[in-house]
Amino acid sequence: MPRASARRSPAAQRHADTIRFVLFEARPAGLAFAQLVRSSELSPSQARAGLACLRDIIAERGWPPLIWTRADGYKFCSYPAELQAYEVAVIRERFTEIRRFITGVVAPHAVLQPKGRWIRHLNSQLSSVESTLEVISEYLDA
Repeated sequence: MPRASARRSPAAQRHADTIRFVLFEARPAGLAFAQLVRSSELSPSQARAGLACLRDIIAERGWPPLIWTRADGYKFCSYPAELQAYEVAVIRERFTEIRRFITGVVAPHAVLQPKGRWIRHLNSQLSSVESTLEVISEYLDA
């Protein structure tokens, strides 16, 4: 099956173009999701599909990244400090998700099936991911 970016619908691409236009109009400020929906005249589900498609298009074309912050909402950003802060925040969020998955699902599974090949492999791989994310999430620019 092709990757999501290769199978995106023409409708999602139109929504992405609409969102890109709206965000360029709002620059340098960002837009909260509700503002983005109102400004683009898209439904919330269309806006989410457009945002996902826009991220794929941005990656393909080398455009400035699209970030979301609580203070500014969605916006295009090319400031290294702001991008780094966003990246660290996303990594911290993923680190928390992985850690909770390990402690809430994988560890109890390992107790139930301590000699299982799958659970040993999963546990070792996730421990590696967890330690890597922890190192990144604790990064502070000196």
